[in-house]
Amino acid sequence: MKSPIRNPQFEIPNSNLPIGIFDSGVGGLTVYRALHERFPNERFVYLGDTARVPYGTKSLTTVERYAIENARFLEAHGIKLLVVACNTASALALPAIRRSLKVEVVGVIGPGARAAVQQAEGSSIAVIATEATVQSGAYANAIARIDATIKVIERACPLFVPLAEEGWAESDVAQAVAARYLGDLASKIGVLVMGCTHYPILREVISGVVGNNVHLIDSGEATAREVEALLKAKGLSRQPTENLARPRKLCDDLDHFYVTDAAERFAKVAERFLGSAPSVIEAVEVWGHDELRTN
Repeated sequence: MKSPIRNPQFEIPNSNLPIGIFDSGVGGLTVYRALHERFPNERFVYLGDTARVPYGTKSLTTVERYAIENARFLEAHGIKLLVVACNTASALALPAIRRSLKVEVVGVIGPGARAAVQQAEGSSIAVIATEATVQSGAYANAIARIDATIKVIERACPLFVPLAEEGWAESDVAQAVAARYLGDLASKIGVLVMGCTHYPILREVISGVVGNNVHLIDSGEATAREVEALLKAKGLSRQPTENLARPRKLCDDLDHFYVTDAAERFAKVAERFLGSAPSVIEAVEVWGHDELRTN
């Protein structure tokens, strides 16, 4: 299996710095959860670009500009590694982000694709995602680079996002929508990649439709595993604190959340997704010099 792509220009940062995470909105919170559960000793800084969501309707140039601005904002606040927890930004802007930063950068598509191929064992793989991610072909291309013989079925499931955000993940409506989107896949695939960070919220419904014989891949969990390998390889793991007074919890005051708009809604959805709202949340304005604009 290939190791995560690394930025050759990075400078070795302080291992006690936090891990940065950004997403176009709230979906990346599932990636934050996967990272937090795997690394309870680490600190996290999360940026949700809620003022400019969704990215899926934007041009390549615009997505690159937004992604670079978000990444530089987090780097300026001091991070040792960046996780791009947005499938659209991972699909369209990862090379541009890596060129712009001096820290390691990990996206969610490569890890998800590698995990899917590892589980496929010759069976077909389905990728469910937003329209923009499906149209980009990012997952299919990533899988083909690993094993070109695997058949990939890509399917857009746009209604899963509002169902997750509105707290309807376990409703009859969610079950009906999932059956409409995925009902024909069970007999065709061995692996299904949840290629949008909102979709793990509907994991039980999705599994109920495709069946227990289909292995579900959470790109956030796959990314956390690759981040673990990268931290160990680069000596960036935070050293345990002997006098830790209390156990870590999701969204506790050791992690910092930034949003570019609608902080109250972000906190509300975070509580739905994670079981608790962020203890430290701050509204900020993110901007930067547009190096991609042509005159």
